[in-house]
Amino acid sequence: MKTLYLMRHAKSSWSFDELRDQERPLNDRGRDDAPRMGQALAKRHIVPDLLVSSPAVRALSTAVLVARELKYPHDKIVVEPGIYQADLDTLLAIIRDLPDGAGSVLLTGHNPTMTDVANYLSPSPLSSEMPTAAVMCLRFDTDHWAEVKQANAEFYFYDYPRNVS
Repeated sequence: MKTLYLMRHAKSSWSFDELRDQERPLNDRGRDDAPRMGQALAKRHIVPDLLVSSPAVRALSTAVLVARELKYPHDKIVVEPGIYQADLDTLLAIIRDLPDGAGSVLLTGHNPTMTDVANYLSPSPLSSEMPTAAVMCLRFDTDHWAEVKQANAEFYFYDYPRNVS
């Protein structure tokens, strides 16, 4: 069994025109929502075996804030450059190349690709795009990440900041 948590990064700031897209930080709401989503995951007793993030500041900051709430060592977060600006096929390849020793993985990335992957893999597609800091959890009846697909997927949960207390 493999468990995948797909997380869209928290709300980012557009206040710094001089920054490249990849350098944009979280805004105040994002800095509040990321730990709140981490707390919601912690209430479910979730501690992923592996946390993988895009290198973009907003995604990596989200991953670090969530990791803190999950008591996951932030220095163990794997930064995967391919997640930034990935399309559906690229992100699926990254997921299918995850180490089989990791039974559960939290992957932090960007829209529209996170929503695309969630809808591609989930037997219960979303009716709209994932909002910032949203998390979809899917479980796959396989021992190998290379074999994850909708046919062996089970929708487990979908949460987002306005939905958690």
